Amino acid sequence: MAGRIVMCEPTELYNILQQATSYPCLSDANYLLLLDARQTNEYNESHIITSKKAPRSALGEFLVPYDGELECKMHVVVLDSKTRNLKDQEPAIACAQVMAEMGSRNPAKVLRGGYEEFSALYPFLRTQKIIYMPRELDQLRPYPMEVLPGRLYLGDCQQACRADVRKDLKIKGVVCLSAEPTELNNELSSDQLLHIPVTDDEDGDLDPHLNPACQFLGGIIGSEQAALVCSDHGLSRSVCVVLAYLMVFYKWPLKEAHKHLAGCKSNIRPHRSFVHQLSKWEKTVFGETLTDISDPNF
Repeated sequence: MAGRIVMCEPTELYNILQQATSYPCLSDANYLLLLDARQTNEYNESHIITSKKAPRSALGEFLVPYDGELECKMHVVVLDSKTRNLKDQEPAIACAQVMAEMGSRNPAKVLRGGYEEFSALYPFLRTQKIIYMPRELDQLRPYPMEVLPGRLYLGDCQQACRADVRKDLKIKGVVCLSAEPTELNNELSSDQLLHIPVTDDEDGDLDPHLNPACQFLGGIIGSEQAALVCSDHGLSRSVCVVLAYLMVFYKWPLKEAHKHLAGCKSNIRPHRSFVHQLSKWEKTVFGETLTDISDPNF
């Protein structure tokens, strides 16, 4: 059993729920099994979007859902009301143990703080809806990824232009990297928006914009407010600005910053010319090159 159960931070589950390519990852039946181990009345009152009530036997023992197919699931996450650690004798631990023992493909994850903490942080992800049809899952509208809990988000321009997203995430400032102006230019004031008109190709020059972008983000995040960095697809230009910010304000080498961000958003792919510009930025920040960008794992 050792190593088969791990804790899952609220921000990790949030990002699992928001992953998307052409469609939300939640529309893939093999992507996530999210089990709620609370009592039925608690689950029916409110639960996290797409979560299922963890089934029990007549004796109260947890069971694998009939369509669980644990060996196929990329993520198996279990929650109860407020479990804080793996030593707690709480329902989520018992349920996760069953999932691990019955063949979970990866370690079963227990949500730290349970439903109480998660729903307090992300009230917009609460629901009473129990059954989702495949078409409904395809049409889910993911939120931007959370890079720093409650402070820094990474997304695309469509997400940034949604007023509900900015309200739900309490976004106070947006860095938008787009060759052309967006709706944001009409909706946000100059102190709320930094528009960087750079193209996403080998001719795009981010270098002169990295310091102003980092200062803009630092002013917002430093005042304990939330910022969003976006680009057309949220995969390249915006990724580079976030990496530059993490290097400056957290003193993370490019490799470490990239590892953290890839853990938040699984499909980042900055244009290669931008990676070379970030390598120069790293040397500017640290006085030396610390990351080998020729590493195939980078």
